[in-house]
Amino acid sequence: MVFFLFIALFTSMVMAGEVRYDVERFVEEGVAMDPQVAEMRLGTESKKNKISSLKAEAILPTFNIAMMVGPAPGLKDEISGDTRHGFDTTKVYDFKKMGPFWGIQGKFIQPLNLGQYKAGKKALEADLEQKTYEIEHQVHKKDVELQMYYYNYLLAKEMQKVAKDAQSMVDKAYDQLEEALDDDDPNVSQMDLLNLKAKMHTVKEGVVEADLGMKRVMLAIRFSLQMRDEDTFASEDSVLVPRPERLPTIDEVMETTELFHPELKQLSAGLRARRIQVDLAEAKLAPEFFVMGEFEYVKSWAGNRNIMVKSAFAEDAVNKLEGAIGFGVRYHLNFWKNYEKYRVAKSDYRLLQAKDNYAAAGLKSKAMEQYYLVVAAKDKMDALKESLRASEAILKGAAMQYDLDKSKTGDLVSAYTQNVTLQKDYYFAVCKYNVEYAQMISAMGMSLKEYRERFMK
Repeated sequence: MVFFLFIALFTSMVMAGEVRYDVERFVEEGVAMDPQVAEMRLGTESKKNKISSLKAEAILPTFNIAMMVGPAPGLKDEISGDTRHGFDTTKVYDFKKMGPFWGIQGKFIQPLNLGQYKAGKKALEADLEQKTYEIEHQVHKKDVELQMYYYNYLLAKEMQKVAKDAQSMVDKAYDQLEEALDDDDPNVSQMDLLNLKAKMHTVKEGVVEADLGMKRVMLAIRFSLQMRDEDTFASEDSVLVPRPERLPTIDEVMETTELFHPELKQLSAGLRARRIQVDLAEAKLAPEFFVMGEFEYVKSWAGNRNIMVKSAFAEDAVNKLEGAIGFGVRYHLNFWKNYEKYRVAKSDYRLLQAKDNYAAAGLKSKAMEQYYLVVAAKDKMDALKESLRASEAILKGAAMQYDLDKSKTGDLVSAYTQNVTLQKDYYFAVCKYNVEYAQMISAMGMSLKEYRERFMK
């Protein structure tokens, strides 16, 4: 029976389109659904196709074949000359004896500049590698954005709870004051009720802001996951708490940044591509060697002819078999134009080399700065947690005093207001810590999944 109830519950959840996400699953699916990331990945397919095209052009980049079939005239003997000089017999076209013919003609050119081909292929592969690391860097930024949505969703849930609790508490105090006034309690005055009414607007504002925050973050979540109208979103986490990952040391931050940051890998691939482009521009200063050839074959079955079987390679006025092959060299007469291209490629390479000298230090510095922001956010969060505990103790004491003396309404409301404010500040601090941590992971050059695999084993 329990099994069937479980199946029914599961089926109803599926039919309703509800899926529960933890932060890692939400990030993975959000990245997979992102149209900009998909567009960039299509760009890598274009670069892969360029490499395939270059490979295809390496062998017989120029190879043309033409073929034709049709009717051809036959041949007949014709006698020409006179009696003084003798008679000659020649074969001439005989259009009365038409027959089929088949012919094929081909030309090819095969460059021998293998060095240029290898350099061009390596340059395209390095360009593809650059694009891959660029996409990886953009995915890390998307990771941070999606984690921010997830933790803001949990924050909005907490704010809704806090606002509803505050509303319930104030409504309860209001009802108790009205009862005390109706009972002519000497410890309660109309002024106490008015003071409470004057403070109720702040509670209502909190409820409105919490609901608005939830609506805004749900818009972002639904767009990120490309959710249908009938789908509902739910998180595995029921409360907003600090992230479970341990805080790395500053040495781990710097070491990981240098090893994994995609911008450093992209720069390395870019340097390699520039170096190859310099080599390619230098190679183009030299003459280019190639082999070229052509062939032609025509076979006719027109009537001549008393002989029915004829060699396939026999030649006459219609039948033909010929070809040629040779070795060639091409010089670039406009040498200075190619030389300027070589100088530009070399300058670009040196410029990128200069960037390489400070790139690693700059990225490690940014990662360190983000690490310090995480530490500061954690310290603030811990301090607010201690204050919140003290506020809860004050609230308990004020509630006990209020039970004994209804005139202590002001003290109770003040204590509760302080507690609600600290709850709000604490949850905002937790959310900020979690998001700052996500930005630190990105600054170290890792995705959330990669980071957890490395630091949460």
